[in-house]
Amino acid sequence: MTTVVKQLMKERFRGYLPVIVDIETAGFDAKKHPLLEIAAVIVEYDDNEELVITESHSAHIIPFENSILDPAALKFTGIDPYHPFRMAITEKEALGKLFTPIKNAVKRNECTRAILVGHNPTFDITFLNAAIARTKIKRSPFHPFSSFDTATLGGLMYKQTVLAQIGKAAGIEWNNELAHSALYDAKQTAEIFCKIVNRWKQLESLEK
Repeated sequence: MTTVVKQLMKERFRGYLPVIVDIETAGFDAKKHPLLEIAAVIVEYDDNEELVITESHSAHIIPFENSILDPAALKFTGIDPYHPFRMAITEKEALGKLFTPIKNAVKRNECTRAILVGHNPTFDITFLNAAIARTKIKRSPFHPFSSFDTATLGGLMYKQTVLAQIGKAAGIEWNNELAHSALYDAKQTAEIFCKIVNRWKQLESLEK
């Protein structure tokens, strides 16, 4: 009789819990330009040891005091920072809203901390760290500089580096009208990340 040992998330990613993050901003300078939207998607193993999306959290954010809004960035994202229906909250409130469920997921998966997964994540982690510093949050669940990049993974697995093109190559539907929303992009990136990790597992099993 063969004994099947369930693999824990902490064993798959060296103690880290992958959390897919997407951030929409009003420019490219993390110290001057504000966060406008942030989304985090938590992925975990299901009963078949397949990586799946289990939670999604997002927030619209009020530009921080004395921040600069780049008109070109706003035109690109289509975001009106002061639209009354955005139901925007402060940076500190937004980070707290996302960090609490992430910390809970880290704990239940017996991981040490979260690791940011993003598409070209240097941008996202730079803005995230700047917001953490501004809000003086002392206990971020994220590793301060390590990350996983779906642009790199997409290039390896699907020969594509653009998020939409990776999604199409992976058989994931893409809606251009919804793109550049933090939550939509984070969910799409999460689907891609899960598909690549699960496909890698299948390839490993074929080699054994």
